[in-house]
Amino acid sequence: MDKKTTMPINLTINGKPVSAPEGSTILEAARGAGIRIPTLCHHPDLTNVGACRLCVVTVEKARGLQTACTTPAAGGMVVNTESQEARETRRFVLEMLLSDHPNECMVCETNGDCELQDLAYEYEVPWPAAGATHHKYEVDTDPNPFVAIDRNKCIVCGRCVRACDEIQNREVWNFANRGFKTRLVAGADQPMLEARCESCGQCVAYCPVGALYDKMSVGVARANKVEKVRTVCSYCGVGCSFDLNVRDDRVVRVTSTAKAPVNGMALCVKGRYGYDYVHHTDRLTKPLVRRDLLSSSTSDERRSGRSSDLVEVDWDTALNLVARKLTDIKSSHGGDAIAFFASAKCTNEENYLFNKFTRQVLGTNNIDHCARL
Repeated sequence: MDKKTTMPINLTINGKPVSAPEGSTILEAARGAGIRIPTLCHHPDLTNVGACRLCVVTVEKARGLQTACTTPAAGGMVVNTESQEARETRRFVLEMLLSDHPNECMVCETNGDCELQDLAYEYEVPWPAAGATHHKYEVDTDPNPFVAIDRNKCIVCGRCVRACDEIQNREVWNFANRGFKTRLVAGADQPMLEARCESCGQCVAYCPVGALYDKMSVGVARANKVEKVRTVCSYCGVGCSFDLNVRDDRVVRVTSTAKAPVNGMALCVKGRYGYDYVHHTDRLTKPLVRRDLLSSSTSDERRSGRSSDLVEVDWDTALNLVARKLTDIKSSHGGDAIAFFASAKCTNEENYLFNKFTRQVLGTNNIDHCARL
C-alpha cells in the first residue's frame, strides 16, 4: 500500500513565510528556516519537555506566550520570536537562573563553552546582587572515576536525565524533591555506579553548563586552549567518531560531536575515557623490524647476533619490507604459503579491504579474524 504523502505546513515566522513538515514544532519550523530561537533544556536528540521556558514566542491569536519546543506548528500560524514580551521573559528566566548560580565563571571548567554563559551575555543579564539564597552542595563527592558532579551549577534542564534514559537506556539520573530543594540524584540518591551507571559520559556530553564534567579533564585545559581533531575510535569496529581535545601535543579530553555519522553524540566508556593509552610510556610509536632484514646490517652484526635486534624504522621502510617479503614468498611457494589475521579493533570497512587484498591481490583464502576466538 502506498504511503500517504503529508502536506507541508505553511506559517509565518517573524514576517517570513515558512514551510515545515507536518508534525513539526514551532522550534523545528523556525530552525529549518534558519531562524534562531534560544533554548537550554532542548536538544534535537532528546524529547521536548519545555522546562527552561527560554524558547517562548508570541503566537498571534493565542493567549500568552507559547513554548516553541513543545507547541505544534499549524497552518496559517503567525509567530514572532523576538517580540518584546518574549525577550523580556527570556531575560527574566536568565536572571532567575543566575540568582542561584555560582559566580565563578573565571575558574569554571566550562568557561567559554557554557550555554548559560552565552545566553546571559547575549541578553545582557547582569549578575544578581549579593544576598540571594544559594545552594551549598558539596562538590564531586561521588566516588565514580569519570564524572565530576557540581549540583550548585545545575539548572534543572533535565538533559542529562533524558540522555541517560532515552539514548543509553540506563535511567540513572533523576530529580529529587521539589521547588528550591530540587536536586539531581543518581538512582535512589545513590553513588552513580550503584545506580547502574556504565560510565559512558553521555550525561556530561548533553549538560549545557558545568554541573557534570569529565573528571579526568578537570583543571587540564579550557575550551579556548585546546585544538579539536576529528578521528575514529580504535577500540572496536563500530567506527565511532569523536573529537580529540589536544593541548601541547597531548590529548586532554575526548568530546563527542553531533556530526559523527555512525554514533552522533553517543560514546562508550572506552571511547570517551580510554584515551590515556595514547601517551603511555610502553606504547610503540614507530615500526620495529629485525636488523638483519635491513640492507644496512653488516656481516659483523649478523655474526655477533645483534642482527636479530629490533630497530625503529620509518613507515615507508617497514611497508616496503613487508611488500618485498610477501612478493618473495608468493613467488617461491604460492599464495597458500601466506596467512593473514584480521582484528576486531579495525572498522568493518578496513577488514573488508583486508579481506579483498588477501583473496584477490595475494590469491590466498588463509584469512581469519580474532573475534572468532
